[in-house]
Amino acid sequence: MEAPPEDAVSATSSIRRVLLLLAYDGTDYSGFALQSNAPTIVGELRRALLEIDPDVGTVTGSSRTDAGVHARNQPVSFTTTRTLKARGWVLALNQRLPAAIVVTYAAEVALNFDPRRAPTFKRYCYRIFNSPLEDPFISRMSWRVGQALHLPTMAMASQALLGEHDFRAFRSVDDPRAETVRTILALSLARDETEPRLIEVRVTGNRFMYNMVRIIVGTLVDIGRGRVEPACLMRALHSGARSDLGMTAPAHGLMLEHVQLGDWGSNGWPERGEVADEPTSLSLV
Repeated sequence: MEAPPEDAVSATSSIRRVLLLLAYDGTDYSGFALQSNAPTIVGELRRALLEIDPDVGTVTGSSRTDAGVHARNQPVSFTTTRTLKARGWVLALNQRLPAAIVVTYAAEVALNFDPRRAPTFKRYCYRIFNSPLEDPFISRMSWRVGQALHLPTMAMASQALLGEHDFRAFRSVDDPRAETVRTILALSLARDETEPRLIEVRVTGNRFMYNMVRIIVGTLVDIGRGRVEPACLMRALHSGARSDLGMTAPAHGLMLEHVQLGDWGSNGWPERGEVADEPTSLSLV
């Protein structure tokens, strides 16, 4: 086993909490949360952490992504007694993690920091590959839809989702939560400037339920190809009935793109750039 980088200092009895940002290709993993019989993101991260600190505390994430879902910026935190600088955590963990999982940032945060409650908003990006043929360089992280899609109709229909609503119709049957009011702060549909066959749907909100974004995207695609009426989104908000909506888009096109925190910790590495303000409007292209 390789030793931690030179940033490591001998262990002490002082407990501290560390914030990490993760990027990962979730294709070969059964989601974020730990499972006893399948590879997961937390499982791989905890294995790597235990090599550095055998007494590391529970790893907590800001979201529990489903099997096959990806992330570019997912906060997680854990407690440790190791005195290791942020750069040391990043380099030591990336030495031990598989290539599909990368730690992109580390910092020390307050002991009471909770990545589940700290975010002010989250942004998901769903990529639709609108093509009759597969592309091996695109297909792994996008949903191929062979039929033509009418983007203006999809964009117009999506305006019904902006703002605070009861989104109980927009969740999987496995979501047990009784409180289903959520706020969508921004929603955009746009073709990629360099690859016009790719349509990117970005949904920003304060909180999300299980499969909420995938149900939104699947319904928008069904609207775009004429399988359901554009008014179904508004109808579902009023009825609360999942049957008023279209299909659930497959997991592999979805990425947790950004989680906005009010506190990015102290002595972080590498240095973060300017953080965007919270979005407050709907963007439709």
